[in-house]
Amino acid sequence: MAQRLQGKVAVITGAASGIGEAAVELFVAEGAQVLAADKNAEAGAALADRLGPAVHFMPCDVTDCAQLKAAIDGAAAHFGGLDILFSNAGAGGTAAGVEAFDPASWDFTQALLLRSVAAGTAYAVPHMRRRGGGAMVNTSSVSALQAGYAPLCYSVAKAGVLHYTKVAATELSALRIRINAIVPGFIATRIFGGLMQMDHDQSGALAAQIAQRSGTANPIGRSGLPQDIAEAALFLASDAAGFITGTHLTVDGGLTIGPRHSWDPNVAGPMTDALGLSPEQLRALRAQRAQHPVQPS
Repeated sequence: MAQRLQGKVAVITGAASGIGEAAVELFVAEGAQVLAADKNAEAGAALADRLGPAVHFMPCDVTDCAQLKAAIDGAAAHFGGLDILFSNAGAGGTAAGVEAFDPASWDFTQALLLRSVAAGTAYAVPHMRRRGGGAMVNTSSVSALQAGYAPLCYSVAKAGVLHYTKVAATELSALRIRINAIVPGFIATRIFGGLMQMDHDQSGALAAQIAQRSGTANPIGRSGLPQDIAEAALFLASDAAGFITGTHLTVDGGLTIGPRHSWDPNVAGPMTDALGLSPEQLRALRAQRAQHPVQPS
């Protein structure tokens, strides 16, 4: 079976852990050469050592545009070109709500989650233009679609990623550059620990707990894993998605298909509450209806 990224060169940001690490591993397995960019130099170097010459690591803080440009230019210099950019780096940023607005924290979070996507896109275009086209994939979030999944500033930034992706596609299509976004649901990574101000080890332990316990959080009945998002990124980056641009792929285990009561019979919904029924009483009514269906008149 042909490797899906054979001969392609990719840049992946946030590459040293979680979704980024899983994407590096998968892209290499599918034939790509990868510039892995991450501000964690120790973990990034270990990743490159483990995966061999197909991976070149460069330290990169994506909030520093000069470092981000250097990483993208570095991929072209090291591997001879650039075909794919997976803008994945991120963290929880400020957890402040509306009244606790702090300009510096807001600006940092937006720079990390949104400006880095725009900057990386701009820096990658000249290299992809020389290759006759390319593919870009941006990591957004279910918090871009609905309230209640993440803090205010994070959610706004991730919504910006979705709209940036759509608008940028209108310019990039003429260059045969595709750009799409992934909307992950609850994925077992260190980002949740970061939102709670945990250190690296504590965040890792929390991610492991989420992987074990979050199967009931969505209709699909299992935890979301970094590999799930890596597979989506691989598809969008590959020629199999050659007719797809300016849109997003939601990978959330069904989390956003509807409120919990729509798929979990143990949770009361608005109608149940209005009738004063418990979930148990509602299940009993459904069972009774199943035994005695209404006959057509």
